[in-house]
Amino acid sequence: MSELAINGGKPVFDGKPAMDYAPTWPIPFPEIEKDLISIYRSGKWSGTKTYEQKLMVDFAALQGVKYSAWMANGTVTLETALIALGIGPGDEVIVPAVSWLATAEAPIYVGATPVVVDIDRETFCIDPDRIEEAITPRTKAIIPVHLFSAVADMDRINAIAKKHNLFVIEDCAHAHGARQHGVGVGGLGDIGSFSFQLSKLMTAGEGGCCTTNDERLFDRVFRVSHIGNSRISKEAPEMGMICHQYRMTEFQAAIIDGQIAHVKELADWSRRSVARLMSLIKDTPGIVQQKSACPDDERAYYFFAMRLLLDHLKPGVTRAQILKAFQAEGVLLHEGWGHPIVDMAQWNVPEKLYVKRDTPVSNEIMYDAGVYALNNLMLVDEPVIDRIAEAIDKVMRYYAE
Repeated sequence: MSELAINGGKPVFDGKPAMDYAPTWPIPFPEIEKDLISIYRSGKWSGTKTYEQKLMVDFAALQGVKYSAWMANGTVTLETALIALGIGPGDEVIVPAVSWLATAEAPIYVGATPVVVDIDRETFCIDPDRIEEAITPRTKAIIPVHLFSAVADMDRINAIAKKHNLFVIEDCAHAHGARQHGVGVGGLGDIGSFSFQLSKLMTAGEGGCCTTNDERLFDRVFRVSHIGNSRISKEAPEMGMICHQYRMTEFQAAIIDGQIAHVKELADWSRRSVARLMSLIKDTPGIVQQKSACPDDERAYYFFAMRLLLDHLKPGVTRAQILKAFQAEGVLLHEGWGHPIVDMAQWNVPEKLYVKRDTPVSNEIMYDAGVYALNNLMLVDEPVIDRIAEAIDKVMRYYAE
């Protein structure tokens, strides 16, 4: 076994690190730049104009749903979805302990109570068994998150929702283009919520949308986010519907719509890279890939995620040591956000406003076991993937039993 670079040995990437072979993110596409110049010169910068209307159709087609409604970001989309479903004070909404904090804050914005439950150790997505345990007479909805590169187990989640008469809002912020049983995410529940923040697989710096197959819900979502206006009716919004100004701009719409032509190409490239990487480290000890909930899932790799098998590591070895060793070999793998939602530094919500169930698996994944690569690290040529695999194998064979 060759000596680890962190101990003075020669690194696998002896020169520039692996990330230097990856494309910059986001990827600038020249044809989009032309559209932005055209919009700028037109003066028609907002107000559900040409590009937003086109995007409403094109993105719905990408995800295989009937409707998409566009907004300023992927946080207000969650809030809007809850309002459209009539969820508010006195209601409870079940959310996973591992996600960005917006998933749990959105219920608070509408006066509801988020109930934070544990995740599944294999998929990192919300554990359906923990959902069932957390349901009370006040529960009105579930927000499963398709996390990192896995789609939540929507078969089981929808069955639970049907049994208890609950709504399902999919948080698809990591899952543009992903599918389960051939059905695009955002069309597996009542409403889907997508983010287009700078790091996402599709991005305009910011931006968000809600998807649905229900015309009535689409009308409510659009009205709530577009100051009461409707795309399908000239009538005023129903009395008591508080509508917001959450609209996006034509610049954002053009950037996102232009990326649709590249989604499949980039997703296929990531899937090929991950398949090659995993075939090369299939016998590497101490580490496994984040699993899919269903064998036919078409995954979107926002983060390429792996899990350290903690009981297979040598005594006293920590994730921090392993990540430093990877970096010394020239491969930047990281700890993600490092915390479950309610332990994040940005979470300053009083305990009386949320309910937290026991979350031992979430704590294990976020504090000790989760290992991640940024999505563009999978957009490299095969020889680079081979060297990444070599580095992972080299480090894990040193630290694993």
